[in-house]
Amino acid sequence: MTHSLVCPETVSRVSSVLNRNTRQFGKKHLFDQDEETCWNSDQGPSQWVTLEFPQLICVSQLQIQFQGGFSSRRGCLEGSQGTQALRKIVDFYPEDNNSLQISCPCFWDRWSVPLEALDSPKPEWEP
Repeated sequence: MTHSLVCPETVSRVSSVLNRNTRQFGKKHLFDQDEETCWNSDQGPSQWVTLEFPQLICVSQLQIQFQGGFSSRRGCLEGSQGTQALRKIVDFYPEDNNSLQISCPCFWDRWSVPLEALDSPKPEWEP
């Protein structure tokens, strides 16, 4: 059984917030476990979330869920350790629906960085 690695010490950043309305659409809604809320980005060529963990992590799954009719055709997971530059780990292709989507490393072809050596994963997707 897997569990979320996000903890109170995890620092999150997002590409944008719809109309800068952080109360209704801010990043705090990414991990609040409330199906009635969500982070909502503003328009742009790509949207992203960066997580900075207080320790090294091993990515065993990537779970995403799109809400409100928005879906992505292609996404990319990047990662780094410490002050190193982000490097691409894998492209992923979400389905066009609002169900919880899970991607596991066993479906990923190759790795650009060792999974055990991440402390800053960054999923990014195109509208």
